[in-house]
Amino acid sequence: MPLYKSIHFDENTRVHLWKLTETEEELHQGIRLKPSSVKRVDSMKSEIHRKGYLSIRHLLKIEELSDEDLYYDHMGKPHLENDHYISITHSFEFTAIIVSSNRAVGIDIEKQRPKIVKIAHKFSTYPLVEHQRNDAEIITKLTCIWGAKESIYKIYPKPGLSFLQHIDIDDFHLVDEKTTGHIHFNNARVYFDVHFEPIENYCLVYALA
Repeated sequence: MPLYKSIHFDENTRVHLWKLTETEEELHQGIRLKPSSVKRVDSMKSEIHRKGYLSIRHLLKIEELSDEDLYYDHMGKPHLENDHYISITHSFEFTAIIVSSNRAVGIDIEKQRPKIVKIAHKFSTYPLVEHQRNDAEIITKLTCIWGAKESIYKIYPKPGLSFLQHIDIDDFHLVDEKTTGHIHFNNARVYFDVHFEPIENYCLVYALA
């Protein structure tokens, strides 16, 4: 399946989502990889990781970009040669990118799984039982909170930054599909717009500085 969905947030910022249904051979078609990327793909032992890597290059094509336009810094953060902002995510059968010409951005897609309730205390102080109608709602909300913090961290990847202690997500209703987040770390306070939506049994979340 080609492009699953595009979201035009505004005239400067776009999200593109891909669902992996093709074979690896099919995903190799229509794209060109630079030598370092070929070496990286060849080193990946997992087929789903190789397919995810290749699908990202197809998403870049939608933005009239190529593998040559993408590079990573020493922290593993992706950048574009044209100085636009980009963030990338991959979870099982979905990959996604967000590209903006004027704002730092971060994106995350997470599969909704019950085990997130058991680890919630490691990244959130959100009360699990208040105002929740059922366990599924708790799982969805926690998945969105994790995705929001992951997206924010991708914008602000500072050593020592803690999801639990330094990144806060303002409370929200799932139907709102948006909230705000902020970092308080080393005497700095940084604010972010956060948007989310369910995609099948996943949560797609993206943050904008």
